[in-house]
Amino acid sequence: MTDQLADHHWGVEFPAQPGQLAVVRARLDAWLAAEGLTEDDRYDLLLAVNEAASNAVEHAYGPDQHGLVHIEAHAGPDGSVRVVVTDHGGWRVPPPTLTARGRGLLLMRENVDEVLVDRGAGGTTVTLVLAPRHTSRGTFVPAPVPADPVDVTARDGWVEVHVRGDVPAHAAPAVRRRILTAARGGTVPVVVDLRALGERSEGLVRGLRAVAEAAAAAGNRVVVRAPEDGHARRALVAAGVDQVVDLVPHV
Repeated sequence: MTDQLADHHWGVEFPAQPGQLAVVRARLDAWLAAEGLTEDDRYDLLLAVNEAASNAVEHAYGPDQHGLVHIEAHAGPDGSVRVVVTDHGGWRVPPPTLTARGRGLLLMRENVDEVLVDRGAGGTTVTLVLAPRHTSRGTFVPAPVPADPVDVTARDGWVEVHVRGDVPAHAAPAVRRRILTAARGGTVPVVVDLRALGERSEGLVRGLRAVAEAAAAAGNRVVVRAPEDGHARRALVAAGVDQVVDLVPHV
């Protein structure tokens, strides 16, 4: 695997193997940081790129095929970033009833401003665009969080997270980063306790969805403890987050 570097351009071609994805993400993240993208915008774009690349790795080629995946990224003078993920196989999005990966296109659209998919006999091209003033997750002007609502405790082989007080929408990036940092990007199992969550939970819902997606990509599933009749459980169910986490009552 060799990076292709030019002015405001980055590219790589790699074998369609799951073990390659972490290296690709790290290299793309380094290039995006060098181009001046904020941590929040890099996170959003990397989540979408990882989903597109994962679909190519998992679904473009048959078990006996040795295919390649190509990624090109370009930073525009206006601050936009365009990333193109290409394969030469028969990639398709599985139905949601069969796999969590079926939410792939939805996840991409939730994290970047434009998603274009071109499927043909010669393969699939997914184009992801992050606008100059990226707003798809509301992270381009993060408001200050008055107090850290997240308390993290490392256990033996897992992480316990207690969320306390209100978590408004603008707190979502901070909550997401706090939990994912403790969980090493989702590779360490996480249990989230919501007994002390305040009335405002929009930021927790947004952040928790992102944590759940990252954990799923690492083969884990987030466990969330919430009171049976509490507003926290109602908010998670209303937003569909209960479909991507294990929502359990307190005992």
